Amino acid sequence: MSHLDILLPFGLPPPELARDLLRELKLPALATLMARAKTGPRRQAFDDFARALPHEMWLTSQFSLPAFEPVAPGQDNQNSPALACAAMRAMGLSAEKGAWFMLHPAHIHIARDHLVLTDIRQVGLSDAESRELFDAALPLFAEVGRELVYGDAGTWFLRADDWQGLLSSTPDATCGHNIDIWMPKGSGDQAWRKLQNEVQMLWFAHPLNERREMQGRQTVNSLWLWGGAVAQPCVPGQREVFNLPDGFAGLGQYAKAAYAGIGISEVIAARPGHGLLTLSQLIQPALTGEWSDWLQQLQTLESTCFAPLLQAMQQRRLDSLSLIVTDSGHTLEMSTTRLSLKKFWLKPALTGLLPLHPSSHLL
Repeated sequence: MSHLDILLPFGLPPPELARDLLRELKLPALATLMARAKTGPRRQAFDDFARALPHEMWLTSQFSLPAFEPVAPGQDNQNSPALACAAMRAMGLSAEKGAWFMLHPAHIHIARDHLVLTDIRQVGLSDAESRELFDAALPLFAEVGRELVYGDAGTWFLRADDWQGLLSSTPDATCGHNIDIWMPKGSGDQAWRKLQNEVQMLWFAHPLNERREMQGRQTVNSLWLWGGAVAQPCVPGQREVFNLPDGFAGLGQYAKAAYAGIGISEVIAARPGHGLLTLSQLIQPALTGEWSDWLQQLQTLESTCFAPLLQAMQQRRLDSLSLIVTDSGHTLEMSTTRLSLKKFWLKPALTGLLPLHPSSHLL
């Protein structure tokens, strides 16, 4: 038996735009897979102030990730996924002991009365630029006895063994919002804010930012911390994973096999017994509100992904698939099998993507 779970982050359009956006789309293959699911779609609502987005929570729930020590009873204990050590190993870095966090060079802009984190993908640092900022910040971390490790242009790592009670938020959950709500909280939060402020002051007049500003590019004026994890061995599972999203590549170490940057034909040819494919193309346009790009990306996914998947099921090369579609506060799950596809009397429809009544939570 060959089964594939397909995670489509931000495949659910915003409620206020849903009908207008779906009217612009022609997605017969996706509409068929949805309309002929073996059971009705299951919806779940999440806290609007969660420290991770629904697709991030669903994705990490599929693997046995280590967790930080519990916070005190009665406190908010939701945390960002414990990915730092796995991310380090995925980049060929040692993570044999200690507690580590991921750090992203970031741009924070001033809104009317609060600070907002910009999508970190838009920072666009080259390796040379990132190393220039890293080298400038390194002495600040050394002064307070914190180990700072360079990963790649967009991701660094911080060791802080005494911050295991620190709650943090993913950058995508924070993006576009007042950062006060999503700032790290708990053991070590004051120490982190002090260090973060010192880095911000150092970078404010850094020559690199002066050059970027002259070029009309975003300045790099802060660091975003998340993904705290305690180093411990990975225990591989039984899932085959394909094309994990930004920041989550380390999850491949908890899978039976992991593949990156491959097309849908290769996924189908692999005949995964329990595969997981993430389609990340809609994340950035949804976070930045670029809905024309969102429409174009989803329309492209119809021809490059959903149509081949439907054909593979009709040709018995794939036995079943599950769609997990999300937005910033919900998940929608449905499963389709070769047998359920034979419900020819059910016309293809995308109505399952339309929002329910605001008071609905679980169906």
